[in-house]
Amino acid sequence: SNQVHQSPASLYKNQGKSAKMVCSHSISGYDRVLWYKQSNYREFVFLGYMIGTSGFPEAGFDIEGDANAGGTSTLTIKQLTPNSSAVYYCAASLHSASGLPLCSTKTSSLVYCRLITPVLTSHCI
Repeated sequence: SNQVHQSPASLYKNQGKSAKMVCSHSISGYDRVLWYKQSNYREFVFLGYMIGTSGFPEAGFDIEGDANAGGTSTLTIKQLTPNSSAVYYCAASLHSASGLPLCSTKTSSLVYCRLITPVLTSHCI
């Protein structure tokens, strides 16, 4: 079946640390993984995307791996802040003739989207 998988289910780390989460899918022909976070359970924020083995992260993130079926895309939050506490999503997407994915926050653009990882950042030092 066509599925998007994610891990870990949840993540708890201190401020200043880095955090990694991974996304994989089994959808033949899909070569893109898009990453979003939903802060305060409201708006979606675009974090970057991967086409094949090329990552295109927004500032403060790394995206590496393989976005093709059977591969694994890893999102790295370089330095956690209180603002990093959010629910993180990945989406598998088909190559689009319209060009590169835009920084869209429309949830309708999330194909085979699945909740990935709630991240809670401790305010303790």
